Amino acid sequence: MLTFFEKLDQRAKAIDSLLCVGLDPHLDELPEPTADAAEAFCMRLITATQDYALAFKPNAAFFEVLGSEGWAALHRIIRAVPEGIPVILDAKRGDISSTAQAYARSAFETLGADAITLSPYLGYDSLSPFLADPEKGVFLLCKTSNPGSVDLQDLPLGGHYRLMTVYEKVAGLAHEWGANCCLGLVVGATFPEALQRVRQLAPKQWILAPGLGAQGADLTEALQAGLRADGLGLLINVSRSISRADDPGQAARALVESFREAQLKLRQLPPSVEKAELPLVASLVEGLLSMGCIQFGEFTLKSGLVSPIYIDLRRLVAFPGWMTQVADAYIRQLNQLEFDHIAGLPYAALPIATAISLQGNYPMIYPRKDVKDYGTAAAIEGIYHPGETVAVIDDLATTGGSKFEAIEKLTQAGLNVHDVVVLIDRESGAREALAKAGYRMHAIFSLSQLLEHWAETQRLPAEQIDSVRKFLKATHTVN
Repeated sequence: MLTFFEKLDQRAKAIDSLLCVGLDPHLDELPEPTADAAEAFCMRLITATQDYALAFKPNAAFFEVLGSEGWAALHRIIRAVPEGIPVILDAKRGDISSTAQAYARSAFETLGADAITLSPYLGYDSLSPFLADPEKGVFLLCKTSNPGSVDLQDLPLGGHYRLMTVYEKVAGLAHEWGANCCLGLVVGATFPEALQRVRQLAPKQWILAPGLGAQGADLTEALQAGLRADGLGLLINVSRSISRADDPGQAARALVESFREAQLKLRQLPPSVEKAELPLVASLVEGLLSMGCIQFGEFTLKSGLVSPIYIDLRRLVAFPGWMTQVADAYIRQLNQLEFDHIAGLPYAALPIATAISLQGNYPMIYPRKDVKDYGTAAAIEGIYHPGETVAVIDDLATTGGSKFEAIEKLTQAGLNVHDVVVLIDRESGAREALAKAGYRMHAIFSLSQLLEHWAETQRLPAEQIDSVRKFLKATHTVN
């Protein structure tokens, strides 16, 4: 008897495909909002794409909304899928005890699905009724493709040197719980860095990856991050790009061919390139919003300008887990530089520099904002020797004024400064001013990059983003 995922392996090899065809009969895409129309919609897709589909994934919501007739249509659709093609019921269930048992019987016995998507939130006992039959599979929600997934799934957990996020914890549990046979994960292809991390934590699990096509995920990044060592293990879900095509069969074939081409290119890459670490970007960008570090409205800046955006990274001290991720982002940049010490600038960057020092094991110093007139009267706190090199750490870069003040104190103490590293460049002239003086500035993010990400993910209203872009353009003109 083959397990569900063994069958998935066999079919993937037999047809050389990783395509999961989503069966999502949106009511506004049907000629009429009826169960018959939804059924015809899905039957057309099944007939057109069955030669290329590794699996089909009907979404229960689009049938439940049509009442009992919709539920009956879903039953007929699942039964109509040709033998040997797995059907994954996208229901995202999550409950305990007898309720979970009833959901399992509904999905596997009544409807006849081969697998189901579940929520991990209620723990292992809520999953066990679905895992009782090894011929059935479970895909556990881990890191979903929507931008708002960061609100909970990216929250850091304590107790580790490198703090683990909620989605990483889920991935580790899935690897443990599904060691025998029948537990996979759902990870959005829209977050390739998370996809790569999940693959590291669950090297053998199948991953269902939505987000390609209408949601804008990059195929090559997804494959590079999510494939197992054997070139399988990634089930790429596509719905609207196929269902809205004039010829769904041709669209499915073109997708599968693009998968194969991308896989071939990855196999031809040197191992060092193929396994290159992807940047941790998207989750941290969204985290800055969720922490309130980036706010929108009308704010008077130190320069006197009225800005539609305000960046307050002092709030990071209230979120130690996020501070860990911020420090990790700095460390990735610092690993490319040569220096003896990091120097955190008062006041906002001092907690950040401290976190960097602890995680990266870099000795830290800092220039005092006000030189004390008692004790040692030191302008620089910490242990250092003249002639050593310092990498300056700050939170933001606007005009560069505070950087020059700090660099002057450091150089007066006999230290060398070549590099300044900040989390966000407000693009108000700091980079150019520092470069003119012979210093290199490195920013984890520029404000334009943040705006572009939020525009692409539709995380913020378009008018809000436009107002900040106009402000940036105006300040660039002034500078």
